[in-house]
Amino acid sequence: MTVTATSWIDRLTHRRWLDDHARDLLAFGESFPSPAGGAGWLEDDGSLDAIQPVFTWITCRMAHVYGLGSLLGVPGSTPRAQAALDALRGRLHDDANGGWYASIAADGTVDATKSAYAHAFVVLAASTGVAAGLAGAAELLDDALTVLDERFFDAASGLHRDEWNADWTVLDPYRGVNANMHAVEALLAAADVTGDARWRERALGIARYVAVEWAPAHSWRIPEHFDTDWTPQLLLNEDTPDDPFKPFGATVGHGIEWARLLLHLRAGLGEGAPAWLLTGARELYARAVADGWRESTPGAWGFVYTTGWDGEPVVATRMHWVAAEAIGAAAALWQATGEERYAADYQRWWDHAAQAFIDAEHGSWHHELDATNAPSRAVWPGKPDLYHAFQATLIPRAPLTPSLSVALRDNLLT
Repeated sequence: MTVTATSWIDRLTHRRWLDDHARDLLAFGESFPSPAGGAGWLEDDGSLDAIQPVFTWITCRMAHVYGLGSLLGVPGSTPRAQAALDALRGRLHDDANGGWYASIAADGTVDATKSAYAHAFVVLAASTGVAAGLAGAAELLDDALTVLDERFFDAASGLHRDEWNADWTVLDPYRGVNANMHAVEALLAAADVTGDARWRERALGIARYVAVEWAPAHSWRIPEHFDTDWTPQLLLNEDTPDDPFKPFGATVGHGIEWARLLLHLRAGLGEGAPAWLLTGARELYARAVADGWRESTPGAWGFVYTTGWDGEPVVATRMHWVAAEAIGAAAALWQATGEERYAADYQRWWDHAAQAFIDAEHGSWHHELDATNAPSRAVWPGKPDLYHAFQATLIPRAPLTPSLSVALRDNLLT
């Protein structure tokens, strides 16, 4: 008998495996709290890298993950989520100027840069904290939404600006899609937790740029970098193509991640959702898979990090988050369409993750592989956080709406 990929998603045994893997990930990351406060950077074995700073975005991700762990009923998750949330309310918050620092180094040096990327994750972490009933989460969410709205959102464009200096007096001219993508995720979570539909409508406005204007104009490859007028800067960082946050060219994983987010947004809007959300999800996913899934060396299949505007690979390094997002996007597309091809992809991406990324010896996922699928540390040393891998264990079991924290709170996982 041939076991189809559809039966994988539907099978109780597979869902049990997903649950077991989620718990394994939580066990791997349980030492993440830094003694000074916030989330430390995890090494290959789950220990803390004493050299790396405490980053706000990683602290938010771990608050989110362990908040979800608390909602799953995994013992030990609640105090860890609370510890991360407390750092966002404490040492990582800029009490003088408002907002959140980018990071605090091991020697106490503060990077007081204010980025939309980090602030979007504060909204996500606080939303999860509210759903999980964590102390101070509601106040944190109110503060984070206010800062994101007043400091980063540009009503004229309907998009978020990228970065300010410490006291909000100098705005960087760079504009980027990455921060706006994570803002969409955070705004959907905030809408579900607060019941305020304006955050979902704001997410729709951002998504329209990507799925109606920018991506279709570039063969469904998403321009990532822009100037102050939101004119695409297609050659930015051509000389540093593997930049971890601003790589040159089209980022394969972002095409995949946007596909999933469009489907969450579509489900959240319900019957009034525009048709382009499903069309965009299909097209973005198809382009990213066609461009990105490559046999860079004989027998070593994987998703390349970036491609040029012709679709040819630029950086062949494989990032774990791309495989994790491919799993989530395939599951979401299958749920939205019922088409067997997406279920088949779902099984293919999990097989790839199991063979190439999941570290059977030390736990969690290798964050980076080279073109031969051997572990690498060129861009991402260690295993800094659990966010992408952990969500890949939940999205296949959750409805497309509401967001994960509310779905877990309301016992909607299958």
